[in-house]
Amino acid sequence: MNKNVVAMVALISSSTAAFAESHASGDPAEGEKVFRQCRSCHMIQDADGNDIQKGGQVGPNLYGVAGRTAGSVDDFRYSDAMVAAGEAGLAWDEEHFVPYVQDATGFLREYLDDSSARGKMTYRVRKEEDAINVWAYLVSVGSE
Repeated sequence: MNKNVVAMVALISSSTAAFAESHASGDPAEGEKVFRQCRSCHMIQDADGNDIQKGGQVGPNLYGVAGRTAGSVDDFRYSDAMVAAGEAGLAWDEEHFVPYVQDATGFLREYLDDSSARGKMTYRVRKEEDAINVWAYLVSVGSE
């Protein structure tokens, strides 16, 4: 019986992590509207090269961002702070994405406990609700 309990706890733990990773509390339709502001720097392009949202290449492709280690898109030049955050364990979920898009440099400084850390993203999503909705949109169009 103890083996069954251990197995069940392990299953629930892994399911909870997967759910938390992709869970989004916002409105994807509203997030798509807000994402129009993000397109000047970011695109969403799937692994086959299909454009979900055409956009700029100043920022990394946001396809599959849910659960992705920060600073890990191949061939994209991240700030040193973003790479350090990824190496320190930052993976994108709603809890981290929302404050990041509201103040990238401030978020990285706090996350890394480094007052000299700087992010490259200068745009700020002003309203928390908009940031939550953008996250929901990105999760809805991301890889399964």
